[in-house]
Amino acid sequence: MSIEARIVPAGVPDAGEILTVQRAAYVTEAQHYRDPFLPPLTETVDEVVAALAGPTIVLAARLGHRLVGSVRAHLDGDTARIGRLSVAPDQQGRGVGARLLAAIEDACAGRVARFTLFTGADSATNLRLYERHGYRITAHRPDPNGVPLVVLEKPAVRPARTDA
Repeated sequence: MSIEARIVPAGVPDAGEILTVQRAAYVTEAQHYRDPFLPPLTETVDEVVAALAGPTIVLAARLGHRLVGSVRAHLDGDTARIGRLSVAPDQQGRGVGARLLAAIEDACAGRVARFTLFTGADSATNLRLYERHGYRITAHRPDPNGVPLVVLEKPAVRPARTDA
């Protein structure tokens, strides 16, 4: 019997673990695109702390005391910009990423009209995950280093509140 990861809000004390998992998770992307300077790999612990201390929603997946994944959402008007979805390499393929994605959407529910995110245009596994969860490609663009990206979007199930 396998133990399922708990999805919990992340805090400033989690910054180092989040950065460690994020870097481990994005190494394969960096190798695939031959770019060791992907933003998730060059982000500093101070930048992660700033995200955790600011208005960004950050969730973590934990197996016992071990942080095995994280995801962020920045609310920008009626849009939740999801990013840095990361799962420890030894936990990939076990549904942790899907659970993090669903949890960050739930955390934003009722506050936004849409979710948006981006991934590498050739990242088939990531694209399958996002498309399974209702995301559709809306644009293609390169990152600052020329890596081809796709932008995906999904309408929120519950529309944003208009009385806030």
